[in-house]
Amino acid sequence: MEHIVVIGGSLAGLRACETLRQEEFVGRITLVSAETETPYDRPPLSKKLLAGEWEPDRIRLRKTDEFESLGLDLRLGVRATALDGDARSVELSDGTTLPYDGLIIATGSAPRRLFTQPALDGVQELRTLHDSLTLRDRIADGTARVVVVGAGFIGLEVAATARQKGCAVTVLEGAPAPLVRALGMEMGIAAASVHGRNGVDLRCDVQVQGMEGADGRVHGVRLANGELIPADVVVVGVGVLPAVEWLETSTLALRDGIVCDANLFTGLPGVYAAGDCVRWPNLVFEGHDDCEMRVEHWTNAAEQGAAAARNLLAADRGEEQTAYRAVPFFWSDQFDSRIQFVGRAHGGDDIHVFAGTTDGPFAALYGWEGRLRGVLGVSMPKLVMPFRSLVAAGASWDDALAKAAELSS
Repeated sequence: MEHIVVIGGSLAGLRACETLRQEEFVGRITLVSAETETPYDRPPLSKKLLAGEWEPDRIRLRKTDEFESLGLDLRLGVRATALDGDARSVELSDGTTLPYDGLIIATGSAPRRLFTQPALDGVQELRTLHDSLTLRDRIADGTARVVVVGAGFIGLEVAATARQKGCAVTVLEGAPAPLVRALGMEMGIAAASVHGRNGVDLRCDVQVQGMEGADGRVHGVRLANGELIPADVVVVGVGVLPAVEWLETSTLALRDGIVCDANLFTGLPGVYAAGDCVRWPNLVFEGHDDCEMRVEHWTNAAEQGAAAARNLLAADRGEEQTAYRAVPFFWSDQFDSRIQFVGRAHGGDDIHVFAGTTDGPFAALYGWEGRLRGVLGVSMPKLVMPFRSLVAAGASWDDALAKAAELSS
C-alpha cells in the first residue's frame, strides 16, 4: 500500500494514524475530518471545558508540532459522502474523489435529535468543541434556567456542570430511571442520586411534547401532561447514532453501525473500521447474549483505532491479524461522584452490592448465567479496575464474589 485514507478526525482516527506511523508505514496518509479543528478530546466538553476551568488548547490530543510530525495530508472541514469499494475511492463534500489503497473508517457518531426539536436559539446538543463553548457562554454567569432532555451520562454531566455554576437545572428523562441503558434501573437510580442531593430537579418517566419560544429564542419545554418548564437553555442529550449514512449506497453491511468481523474488517478489500461507528463480535463476551456490540466509550475508540491500523497493515503484508478483544470501560464525573464501569450491563443481570451502600459510595457486581459481566463503582475507584482482568478471562460469578470479598474485607 502506498496511500491509506482515514475518515474521521477524532480519537479513533488519530490513533489509527499514529499507529500506522509507529508500525513504520512510510506512505501517504490522508486524514479527512468533517470538523475544522485538529483532533481533540471529547470527555472535557461536558466537564472541565464547559465549566471554564480549561481552554481549548488543553484538550488537543496532540500539540501542533507533534501532530505535524505524523506527516498527514489533512483535510479539515470536509465530509465523506460516498464509498466506492470497487474503485477503491471515497467521494468528499468538496467535490473531490480520493483514491485509496487502504481505508479506515472512524466517523464516530452524531447526536440524536427530537422529533419536536425546533430551530430556536438556546436549543442545542453537545458533541463538538463549538457546542461546548457556545453552551459555556450561556451558563457562565449562573443565571440561566437550564433544561436537559435525556438523563444519560452526557446529559447528567452537563446538568452537574451547569448546577455547579449556579444555574437552576431540570433534567427530563422518558425512561423510568436515569442511566437505564448503561447501568440498569436500580443502579441507575443509585448512581444518579447525587443530582437530587445537589439541587437538580431530575424527573423520569416524562414525555416532552415540544419546545416553545418567542422572537426566535426558546422560552420553555412543554411536557405531554401540559406543564411548561421555563428555560433559557435546552440541551438535548437523547443519545447518538453511528455516523454511517454516507455509506448507505456502498456494499458494506450496516446494522446500527458498520458490521465488521472480529478483526474489524468490513468485508470490502482493504477497508477496516474503528470507534463508535463499528459493530463487531467481541470475543471476550463469546457465549453471552450480546457478543456482537457497538461501544461508544473513549477507551474503545482509542484501542480500536490502533487495532484497525495494525490489522490493515498485517493483511497487506500477509501476516496474521489479531481479533480485537476488549472489556469496555467508561467513567463519568458528576458533582463529587466518580462513576466507573467495566464490562457490560443489561436489565436482567444479577446485581450484588459488595461494598458501601447505594445512598453513598458503593461498588456492585453484574452477572449473567453464572458469569461475571460487569462491575460498577461510585466513588470507589480501587474496587473497580481489579475486576477488568476477571471480565476479560470470563470469570465465574463465584470467582467474582470471592474477589469482591477479598477486596472489601
